[in-house]
Amino acid sequence: MGLLSSLRPHRRGGLSGGGGGGQWQWSFLDIIWAVFLLAVVTFLALVFTPRRGGSLSAVSAVAGAGTVVPPCAASEVDLLPCEDPRRSSRLSREMNYYRERHCPARGEAPVCLVPPPRGYRVPMPWPESLHKIWHDNMPYGKIAERKCHQGWMKQEDSYFIFPGGGTMFPDGAEQYIEKLAQYVPLKSGLLRTGLDMGCGVASFGGFLLKENIMTLSFAPRDSHKSQIQFALERGIPAFLLMLGTRRLPFPAQSFDFVHCSRCLIPFTAYNGSYLIEVDRLLRPGGYLIISGPPVQWKKQEKEWGELQAMALSLCYKLITVDGNTAIWKKPAEASCLPNQNEFSIDLCSTDDDPDQAWYFKLKKCVSKVSLAEEIAVGSIHRWPDRLSKPSARASLVDNGANLFELDTQKWFKRVSYYKKSLGVKLGTTKIRNVMDMNAYIGGLAAAVVSDPVWVMNVVPSQKQLTLGVIYDRGLIGVYHDWCEPFSTYPRTYDLIHVDGINTLTRDPISVKSRCDLFDVMLEMDRILRPEGTVVIRDSPDVIDKAAQVAQSIRWIAQVHDSEPESGSTEKILVATKTYWKLPLTSQ
Repeated sequence: MGLLSSLRPHRRGGLSGGGGGGQWQWSFLDIIWAVFLLAVVTFLALVFTPRRGGSLSAVSAVAGAGTVVPPCAASEVDLLPCEDPRRSSRLSREMNYYRERHCPARGEAPVCLVPPPRGYRVPMPWPESLHKIWHDNMPYGKIAERKCHQGWMKQEDSYFIFPGGGTMFPDGAEQYIEKLAQYVPLKSGLLRTGLDMGCGVASFGGFLLKENIMTLSFAPRDSHKSQIQFALERGIPAFLLMLGTRRLPFPAQSFDFVHCSRCLIPFTAYNGSYLIEVDRLLRPGGYLIISGPPVQWKKQEKEWGELQAMALSLCYKLITVDGNTAIWKKPAEASCLPNQNEFSIDLCSTDDDPDQAWYFKLKKCVSKVSLAEEIAVGSIHRWPDRLSKPSARASLVDNGANLFELDTQKWFKRVSYYKKSLGVKLGTTKIRNVMDMNAYIGGLAAAVVSDPVWVMNVVPSQKQLTLGVIYDRGLIGVYHDWCEPFSTYPRTYDLIHVDGINTLTRDPISVKSRCDLFDVMLEMDRILRPEGTVVIRDSPDVIDKAAQVAQSIRWIAQVHDSEPESGSTEKILVATKTYWKLPLTSQ
């Protein structure tokens, strides 16, 4: 019965009236005691019962009482709200729809703090993490057991070791990259951004970093469970993603090359929808590299023939077929379509915006693109010049060239202030994986490019689609709506930065709230590593609210004035996520 049994009133002096009526008598002290115990029970229920769909006002009330949001169950240590197999199992398997993002309805997601696994430690610093990580941070040995003979990874004592191999390059990514460099200018500065589809543990992208090539690697959640989690723990740019029924969340003409090493994507299926999507993403003059099936693969002669024929229909030039690796070059000029081709591929209508890619269905036509020749490989500035010189695509933004220069200068000053005055440990081994939640044109990422970090630039899907400018600068990023969870595992970023967090929760036209500040910050906590850092800029009243939420989710936060040149209209919250553990009985 516990505390509830104490709510029964005491018998005092036998039965009232001496007449055997069985009535209870309440004294003033009894009433006070009962109210006090009822308040205790209510308090404990608020603290220890995971709530669903909590609002900012409810959480702020709890925070004001000095309490925190409760922990999730130990079974939710790798909680992926939008990639939940329990939900996916009920969905259609056509075109891998069930493996795409499918988020819980608002109010259905658990409101709790995701715990770290037992034995979790602060991750290995970069670049040591490229080669080994702590086993207990992701104690999943299945992928090591299955892939150790291909050089993916293996377990040694308390570590997972990454020799750098892959299914199509078991002798190591470095040797494979040298082979590709015979045909693709990987060491010239011409190529900067790459997309690695079905990346495994992302060794290919990891070893390209020393060539100053920023490769965004992606794979879906699958039977190996943790490919992308391993990649991010290693400090390699990676993203949880499935090519199914929708466009990938990137702008048109983003990547200087697209790579598939045994990614098993049926490029010519569904009237060629997947190869058409690759064409949308690939910069004119860029390279398509496919290694593995169906390239000269036994029993896949038909698929290999169709792939060659479809690439030819898009006017791609076949550079080489070296064993099971094929490399094509996309034409630098505008699309050669319409032409006579067996796949009936045609240009999309003028109504199609090739940059729209947030929950946007795949199209079976090739998008018309503007400025194709101006931003083609060979025309756009080489790295690192492209970082600081606005591309032709920047001119599509109102007053784009001028804004580009002003934004670049502003963020160099702000980052300097973060380091020198606010104690943010950018430039040290404490920070490797960085996210800018409201990146605009990538000013913060440009300002930290000389630090040992990489930045995931997120452009909110409801705002101006400036992500193409970010890719022209040689940076990487994705579209996202922050009223939904992000497609990554828990504990994958060391620093999360957001300028104007309140704008992420509001409709840009009506300015009405679409979700709560609490919702966004709870998601930030999920994807932030223990002892990781958060920097939030906004108006003083928003920062005050953020400080309340920070207390409720166990962050240690301080509010600072902004840089002198920013005036008094902004405050900056700098917070650290505390490293807390579930009791042993809960694990």
